Amino acid sequence: MTSLDHPRLSGLGRNPSAPEDLLVRLAAHRAGRHGMSRRRGRLSDAVVEALLAHGGGRTAVGLHGDRISPEMRRRIAEHPDPAIRDAYADFIRDMVRRAVAVGIRDLEEVHGLPREALASAPDPDLRLADAQGWHDRPLAVQVALLADTDARVRAAATRHRDPGVPPAWRDRCLADPATRANTARHAPLTREWFERLVRSGEEEVHQAVADNPHLSAEMVARLLDSTDPYVRISMARSRHVDAGTRDRLYALVEAERAAGSITAEVALTWHGTEPDWLCDVPLAERLAYLDCPHTVFRRVLASCPDLPAEAWRRLDDDPELSVRRTAARRPDAPPEVLERLVRAHGDVRHVRPRHVRPRLVDHPNFPRAALRTFTDAPDPQVRFLALEDPELPLPCLRRLATAAEPFLRGGVARHPAATEPLLDELLSDPDPDVADHAAAHPALRPARMRRILAEAGL
Repeated sequence: MTSLDHPRLSGLGRNPSAPEDLLVRLAAHRAGRHGMSRRRGRLSDAVVEALLAHGGGRTAVGLHGDRISPEMRRRIAEHPDPAIRDAYADFIRDMVRRAVAVGIRDLEEVHGLPREALASAPDPDLRLADAQGWHDRPLAVQVALLADTDARVRAAATRHRDPGVPPAWRDRCLADPATRANTARHAPLTREWFERLVRSGEEEVHQAVADNPHLSAEMVARLLDSTDPYVRISMARSRHVDAGTRDRLYALVEAERAAGSITAEVALTWHGTEPDWLCDVPLAERLAYLDCPHTVFRRVLASCPDLPAEAWRRLDDDPELSVRRTAARRPDAPPEVLERLVRAHGDVRHVRPRHVRPRLVDHPNFPRAALRTFTDAPDPQVRFLALEDPELPLPCLRRLATAAEPFLRGGVARHPAATEPLLDELLSDPDPDVADHAAAHPALRPARMRRILAEAGL
């Protein structure tokens, strides 16, 4: 982490060019130790010894696995001070006790058991941690977790769509209060179970049923009278409603939002379920959604790669930026479309659960030669993208280094073409993050690094 008081020391701690003797000296300062906690790669034994000598158990929490040598792992395991010897294991055990999800490999390392054994451990906290951390578990393990005596474990086992609930277990999981909502959200429902769940009176269950992608047209019709804004939007996004019904449902929720309803605002803005079914319908039916007044449908349509040229032209000119960005991610997007979009609006990653689409500047068709022309763009977010050019000329870097925005100066401090004189200026930047990035740059010479240590009294 960046030290607000000593950013140059925290930056040096993660500088890949910092020599071993300098890191040993740096370990005597808390800011340096914090920087080294973010350092990539294995730490030498001498550096680990210095970190333990000055940081004790607080630093030992991060010294485990491939980050240190087998010899240092042995020495820490046999260390006479329990605060050091047990630091990492105590941290993981504390996270398990608090039901905070941790990586399955961390669980295996600390407890000395394979993940299959953790799933049947006597301690329910361990079984819960296994269900939270092991996402690709096999069916036999999933069934054991679904049958667990602890409700928290059963709930965690059904939280995600995969590995899911086997057909033979659906009735049991739908009847279990701990797993009912999760199962209702993902598993196919019989008519009988659908009716029981809808009549349950539980808001979470009702909303989960509305999110279920397997609902029949009859089930959707049964939910159309719901007054819950979340359910209304779920129904509006169903494949089983016509355009008029869809418009009516959206209008009801939009009217509630206009009246000040936070619930309606959340339903319209943060509803996580998108009409992905649209990608699977025949092309002619899909193209009718080019005129849909609801953005989410045009955005899903824009994610289909097989649209005709006229559809792409319209989507590239869509009034909603999110639709235009989605359309520009198609494999054959023209370079001029990509450049125009980025130059006007910058770039962002498109993130959905378990899915990340890359930025437009990373598209194979993006004209990389245009990046340096962004240096003088009016929008600082667009200027920042000029730094994606690894060979950005020094005059361009210098202009960006004088920007009012710290994130631009920080981008210069991270740029591979930054020179040592430029870095020397940024080392004194008033923004701690900028100085930290400058100190972490591999172009910084050891002599300059040692001057920084000397100035800090190290």
